[in-house]
Amino acid sequence: MEKIKIKAQKRDILGKKVAGLRREGLIPVVLYGKGKDNMSLTVNKKEFDRAYRLSGGSTIVQIEIPDEKTKNVLIKEVDKNPVNDNIIHADLYQIKMSEKITAQVPLNFVGDSVAVIDLSGSLITNKSEVEVECLPADLPHEIEVDISVLEDFESVIHLKDIKVPEGVEIKDDLEETVANVEPPRSEEEMAELEEPVEEGEMPEAEQGQAEETGEAAEGAEEAKPAEAQASEQEKKSE
Repeated sequence: MEKIKIKAQKRDILGKKVAGLRREGLIPVVLYGKGKDNMSLTVNKKEFDRAYRLSGGSTIVQIEIPDEKTKNVLIKEVDKNPVNDNIIHADLYQIKMSEKITAQVPLNFVGDSVAVIDLSGSLITNKSEVEVECLPADLPHEIEVDISVLEDFESVIHLKDIKVPEGVEIKDDLEETVANVEPPRSEEEMAELEEPVEEGEMPEAEQGQAEETGEAAEGAEEAKPAEAQASEQEKKSE
């Protein structure tokens, strides 16, 4: 994979004033690292969007800053505008190539499962990423999970079954289930799901839960101190 590079500029504009930078097509970022002073920077929005799309948080990005040595970083935190989903801020973690790091690496499910294709089962994936530890140069962009081993409904892939590159160690619980295949629903189950619920009718299980909740609420009300109940009555009367 080609090296991902971003050009950055130092900035002294902080706080609410950074809104003006965004209007100019820039994103404010903060560069930090172990034993390093934080550095406030700006990066070109289009350039950063591309770098983030290619790297996520699991590929090294090189930051080029005037009058500074090129720095190797991981994109650690990204804040987005809740309305338009545009990136408005990011934290960049500077790494040392000689020291091990931990990072979240996405899982890529590959292959075909007999239990899915021939037995009409449904693939269930329980993890989308995994935490690993390794030297920065060994950090994989993604880890492949071969689901072709899922030949029946009893087959399960655990983290310990995943092959990772040499020098990479999975830090999550190796007994965690990553993927399995559930059998298709029976005709009886499908029929039950399709049965309409009459208006005002409550399933027996939910009705029992509602009754228990009501009883618990009544008990809690009785257990309240007299002062608390009197205070609530005053609020209702206002």
